[in-house]
Amino acid sequence: MTNPSHPYGFFELHVLRAERIGPSMARVTFGGAALDAGATGLDAFVTGGRDQRFKLFLPHPHQDAPVMPEVWSPDTWFADWRAMDPAERGIMRSYTVCDQRPGELDVDFVLHLDGSAGPASRWASSARPGDRVVVLGPTGPDNGGYDFRPPSGAPVLIAGDLTALPAIAGNLAWLPAGTRAQVWIEIPEDGDRRPLPTDADAEITWVPLGGLLPAIRETSLPDAVYAWIAGESSTVKALRRHLVNDRGIDRRSVTFTGYWRRGATEEDLLAEVVAGGSPATEE
Repeated sequence: MTNPSHPYGFFELHVLRAERIGPSMARVTFGGAALDAGATGLDAFVTGGRDQRFKLFLPHPHQDAPVMPEVWSPDTWFADWRAMDPAERGIMRSYTVCDQRPGELDVDFVLHLDGSAGPASRWASSARPGDRVVVLGPTGPDNGGYDFRPPSGAPVLIAGDLTALPAIAGNLAWLPAGTRAQVWIEIPEDGDRRPLPTDADAEITWVPLGGLLPAIRETSLPDAVYAWIAGESSTVKALRRHLVNDRGIDRRSVTFTGYWRRGATEEDLLAEVVAGGSPATEE
């Protein structure tokens, strides 16, 4: 349900359509309703744009829909979800809003074709119209669920891998005209490139796997730059060290998020978050 005093609500959604948008990514379009008789479907889902994240709950292979706590409470839902049987409770992941239209929500999934697919990638690769999920999403634009917050007028550095591409697209679409933006995106295949509309004065560079850090090391950066980096955890940390230690950028001007970590399952990362680890590895 939605709660005007809390900027998030649960939504029961279903797949409207699913399509491949590149060799390594699928786009799933959802429709559905808020779990609140007073809400009007996805009209109650209000994104703040940029790298807006939300929680997605998926069913286990033996289920038709994710099993969730019976009562939604903004203060206790996480504890209630954790108390459920892990083999039955909805599989929780974090994703980025790709696009939203009246009654529709687009979400892009990396398919991990190298054999390392987790539950979300496997689900997305076989998603069909009618498949059911639950979303914990924003119900107001100023919801704290986005991290891209460059100072007004500052030049921007953006870097990430394919898992960060939806967030990068959102960041670029949000930037005002005239903003100088240097962007690097690491992709496994050339076919994963796609148009990234923006009003900013953006220079976008697509690099192969392992190419982010070398490419940024070889590039001159403007003064007072704001940096946003996301993707594989060890790469993100190496990029941040380079920007802060080698380039002298104020650490407060570097926003960094590890969406995944090589050699760790999604369950491993979630367990670290539950135990008090960094939320940067939550997605």
